[in-house]
Amino acid sequence: EDVKPFTPEKTKEIVMSLQQPAVFCNMVGDWPALHWNVKYLSAVLEGKPIQFRLGLKTVDLVPQFETSCSYVEATLEEFLAWSCGQPSCLSGPFTCYDYSKYWAYADYKYIARIFEDKPEIFQDVRWSDFGFPGRSGKESTLWIGSEGANTPCHLDSYGCNLVLQVQGRKRWHLFPPGDTSFLYPTRIPYEESSIFSKVNIANPDLKRFPEFSNSTVHVVTLSPGQVLFVPRHWWHYVESIDPVTVSINSWIELDADHEARVEEAITRMLVCAIKSAENPSDGDLWLNPTEVEATSHEINLQYLNKAVSAYLKCQETSVSGQARSSSTAAEQRTNTSCKRKRREAGCEPEGCTLLTQDCSTPKAEELQKIPFGPHLIQVLPQSHKTNVMGAVAVESDGTELLHENEGEHFGKLHCKRKRLLMSNDCETAAHQMDSDCSPCTPQTALSTNDLLDCLVNPRVISLVAQLLLERTRV
Repeated sequence: EDVKPFTPEKTKEIVMSLQQPAVFCNMVGDWPALHWNVKYLSAVLEGKPIQFRLGLKTVDLVPQFETSCSYVEATLEEFLAWSCGQPSCLSGPFTCYDYSKYWAYADYKYIARIFEDKPEIFQDVRWSDFGFPGRSGKESTLWIGSEGANTPCHLDSYGCNLVLQVQGRKRWHLFPPGDTSFLYPTRIPYEESSIFSKVNIANPDLKRFPEFSNSTVHVVTLSPGQVLFVPRHWWHYVESIDPVTVSINSWIELDADHEARVEEAITRMLVCAIKSAENPSDGDLWLNPTEVEATSHEINLQYLNKAVSAYLKCQETSVSGQARSSSTAAEQRTNTSCKRKRREAGCEPEGCTLLTQDCSTPKAEELQKIPFGPHLIQVLPQSHKTNVMGAVAVESDGTELLHENEGEHFGKLHCKRKRLLMSNDCETAAHQMDSDCSPCTPQTALSTNDLLDCLVNPRVISLVAQLLLERTRV
């Protein structure tokens, strides 16, 4: 029973071959991290407060971005009491938030930061079983939420993703990279390495976003002990469907990230330059709370040059036949990491290697080589006719699939700087012009955000990055 279905080498081979989401079963049974329920973590943290993001459970046509959420500092003990409806929470930080109306999410918490005084706990997470030796909790993030806690639909610019479910269940709605135009991408609110969708996946407004009906959703309910693989550039919307949930994830760096960093640097430069030129009194909450501040043009230019230099070094290494050499991978990386939050937290993985993942569609014979079965479950596409918010649940033993139709709630990430008042008015104001304009009514006044939506559209940025990189080769 202790024998894992795949060796670390085989697991890594599968991960680097998969071009669609899949669930690994029976791979983490001996991980101490499986005991990381909220009660256990509360005892380990010994009353140390962490930040929670609070959102409304009501379903709106507009995504509930982090800029419209509230934030409180609370201990896990206080969170547990609140989520269980205990009277003791009436005097704590959750006093103003009725559990029946709000959800709470301690999301995107770097394990290396919250357990900095207990480094031995890093070894409870063993990504080496997936073929990534040396990768532990130190290179991972922790997510703790109540029922309804969610991340708005987005894609990560860098890396692929491995997600371990520890406590409770989470429902994932995933869309392939080819559906990007159907999801109406936006960079407002701006957050480096996250491209958001304007569509509220929990309650899509097909009047404003008719192309969303052409998207192909893959839905899976992840249970404790299972590990979800999210391929590069797959869109995802995630929600907690049990009273308390705990997840641990780690982003795996890829060679393709070098070009993505150039694109992100260009995007950052344009967004900061244009939005910073606006009148501050406009009150447009364009900067996601996870971004500490709008960096200066000089810093953004340095960021761009570092990204371009790293890309060129990677290309030179590739030409010389050493692209996959782990010995030079650390030197090739820029000062930015797979996710900007990792860099801010000072959690750059030591000796981290960039892995090559081919983003082209795999051939039929290649897919046949992937050992799908009870230990590796495909996350299959779901028909819109069924229910866009339906789900595929993988039973804990991984032997059968169950179809559900229980759509619930929605939202994403942590704030490290300011507490913003929760109000639908903020979000409504930011989108008022769009929501009032029907497709048949000519828009008479364009906003800065309208311009940015076009200017930093992923397709446009990709073209600009290619032109810029061609210039560096002349």
